Amino acid sequence: MVVLGVAGILMLLVTATACGQATPAGSTAPAGGGLPLTAVTAVPLPGDTGRVDYASLDPAAHRLFIAHLGASQVIEVDTTTNQVVNVIDNIPGVHGVLVVPELHRVFATATTSNEVLTLDEDTGTVLSRAPAGDYPDGLAYDPTSHRVWVTNETGGTETVLDTTTGQIVGTVDVGGDAGNVAYDPAGRILVAVQSRDQVVVIDPTTLTVTQRVDIPGCDHPHGLALDPDHRVGFVACDGNATLHTLDLDTYQTSNPQQVGDNPDVLAFDPGNARLYSPRRAAPSPCWPKPTGTSAFSVVATSPPAPTSSPSTPPPTAATTPSPKDPTITRNYSSKPPDDNRTQIQVAGARISKIRR
Repeated sequence: MVVLGVAGILMLLVTATACGQATPAGSTAPAGGGLPLTAVTAVPLPGDTGRVDYASLDPAAHRLFIAHLGASQVIEVDTTTNQVVNVIDNIPGVHGVLVVPELHRVFATATTSNEVLTLDEDTGTVLSRAPAGDYPDGLAYDPTSHRVWVTNETGGTETVLDTTTGQIVGTVDVGGDAGNVAYDPAGRILVAVQSRDQVVVIDPTTLTVTQRVDIPGCDHPHGLALDPDHRVGFVACDGNATLHTLDLDTYQTSNPQQVGDNPDVLAFDPGNARLYSPRRAAPSPCWPKPTGTSAFSVVATSPPAPTSSPSTPPPTAATTPSPKDPTITRNYSSKPPDDNRTQIQVAGARISKIRR
């Protein structure tokens, strides 16, 4: 799938099975194929059987927030009980959802109405609505400035939201259809620009594009995830199903690798050094009505030994350490309808320590 373009970093590739199924309980992943995951349960979701898009996790509160695009709802799931505990309605065409635990806020993009909403994490109350650009999609949080960045996909811009006031403070034109946005703790915002096969680098203070990075061999970059501790990023290109590694210091790319068709939003688990690349709406013989995420390609990395022992960053995206066993990670992904119900599928992977 990908080989990191940084000296001393080794990678182990594990690909998804043809049906994208988790490994049955008690068994191990087959060599060269099959997910290193064991199915735990499936959680039925309310609403219709339309598409489910982004998900965002608050690991400490054990709360998973899911954008149910088809139902225009944000759904809150208790990950200790695997039960739906709240449904926030009337978020038209919701695509993106991002929980920011330090603020006790959830941010969601109402794509149909071109808005970004601020929700109270504890109650689900809509605190504010602010205008975004055309087709708002993914989000990223800058903890230094306490701002949320909203990708306007067809608008080709980033809308910048001040989380203290709920007001828009600026817009950045990225020069083409915008893919995912990510915050780099080095003080930069990165955005995939789909129609230019680039990643742009933005100064979050001046709200200006400071660099454009071409991604050779990439067609339509959409997914973007960062591993700041090891100064690498990952770019998924849904036009030709490739995954590229980006050096966050030199902005050099290397070793594009094939992944499953239509790679979408990437999720990186720093604790276990795994990158998850879902396939968007890919037809599958396993499900009669494939929607949402139908399979995963999984990458395991073994980074170089650090000179010191940095504190382990909290898990990102939709992965969280199990509260019962710190050696188990749970992964949450949308699942096509089964018996006319939309579900999320919960899988656990027992991970041996990766030598660093």
